[in-house]
Amino acid sequence: MSDPLSSASLDQIFISARTLGTWQDKDVPERLIKDVYDLMKFGPTSANCCPARFVFVGSDDAKARLVPLMDEGNREKTQKAPWTVIIAHDLEFHQKLDELFPHNLDAKNWFKDPMKRAETAFRNGTLQGAYLMMAARAMGLDCGPMSGFDRVGVDKEFFQSEPETENWTANFICNLGYGDESMLFPRSPRLKFEDACKVL
Repeated sequence: MSDPLSSASLDQIFISARTLGTWQDKDVPERLIKDVYDLMKFGPTSANCCPARFVFVGSDDAKARLVPLMDEGNREKTQKAPWTVIIAHDLEFHQKLDELFPHNLDAKNWFKDPMKRAETAFRNGTLQGAYLMMAARAMGLDCGPMSGFDRVGVDKEFFQSEPETENWTANFICNLGYGDESMLFPRSPRLKFEDACKVL
């Protein structure tokens, strides 16, 4: 096993990291976005199913399609963020299991039931969305995750018109960039171990 990360690393990823809604006018190159994905992809999923799909929205044209589908309180922050990622999952993820889980070529058949497939995709896709945020923070970026958007509208606008994405469905949305911490209010409290955990 490796030693624990440094206190500075833990601070950057968890302790001092905040949800940002205002953004510095500072470029975030596409290469950095790709590096974030290339780090997060190593996070574990059940049977290595990797159901999450990510649409990184950075161009003016793509933002113009997305911003009207955000709840009103999320529109300005999304418009001004250098990047916004639609974190989705593929409801037909099992079709890639021969590639992703090659030591058991029967794995695809574990997910014949659409209900089980949808539950697995949602659970593991959510995990991967969280891994993406941790990876972004590890690479020096700030995150602004949001659930306030028109999911049906996002699916229709970004996924359903293309055969390769027609089985994708949005889970949540996250802005990425270098945040402006001057607009932050004090951190909200968290539950103590005794209030949130049991040891058996």
